[in-house]
Amino acid sequence: MSLCTEHDTRQLKEPVRRSPSAETHTLEGMDDMYGSDVLATGWRDRGAKQVPQVAAETDLVVEVADDGFCGAVTRVHGGNVELEDRVGRRRLFPLGGGFLIDGSPVRLVVPSVREQGPRRTASGSFAVADQRARVALPSRILVEGKHDAELVEKVWGADLRVEGVVVEFLQGVDLLDDLLAAEPPSATRRYGVLVDHLVPGSKESRIADAVARGPHGRHLRIVGHPFVDVWQCVTPRALGIAKWPEIPRGTDWKTGICRAFGWPHETSADTGRAWQHILSKVTTYRDLEPALLGRVEELIDFVTAPPA
Repeated sequence: MSLCTEHDTRQLKEPVRRSPSAETHTLEGMDDMYGSDVLATGWRDRGAKQVPQVAAETDLVVEVADDGFCGAVTRVHGGNVELEDRVGRRRLFPLGGGFLIDGSPVRLVVPSVREQGPRRTASGSFAVADQRARVALPSRILVEGKHDAELVEKVWGADLRVEGVVVEFLQGVDLLDDLLAAEPPSATRRYGVLVDHLVPGSKESRIADAVARGPHGRHLRIVGHPFVDVWQCVTPRALGIAKWPEIPRGTDWKTGICRAFGWPHETSADTGRAWQHILSKVTTYRDLEPALLGRVEELIDFVTAPPA
């Protein structure tokens, strides 16, 4: 037996209509913790603490939140910032969050051109804006060894182009006398020569002394570094090693270095690739030993000085 009459059934089928005023009254006075549109852009960040952005300017000191490494900014390159701590260790970190300044979180960003200040070349000189290369001077810098020439170009190339100084590859210091006889230097055509392993008593030193005492010595400056090879002019710190390995006498030095580092060393192509790897670690004069820096600067001054 049905408990509902026909009249009751019709009443149940009709939708219940709520009063608009009642619905409004129900929502009024409630805190909307999500906002009126939960799908709006940035709703997740609403109310979150904003981390300030700081330009990664040179010498800015920051701390890495993850491991506590603390250092000064040395450069920004390829989306990374390089930090150097007080003992000279350098590490790369991605730009962005994860850094602290005085204990407070910050996001490091690429500094603008204005914030970076005057741009410097790899040698540390101030870059000359919009400076075009000068016509080459008659004077030259002669560099013994292909790798030496590549290193000089990487660090001092911008400066030399501004000065109009050409760097020429000298296959060996024992060929210097013949080159000078073919193209003699003069007061307006001076030669600066950079020699490997220029130490007292060495073959290189004896040849350099003989040339300097010869007829061309007045317009010639021969300098060198004390290392066995120009590879050693790159600081161990730049390569991330404690020191350069000691290679036994009688072993080809470059081959011995490659073997000590576990690099391929069977062919000249292997040593060529090893040098390119080492050269890639050089980005500024700070990556080179002072014994080389001073000598190259001396040669640049010598060949660019006005005639006496």
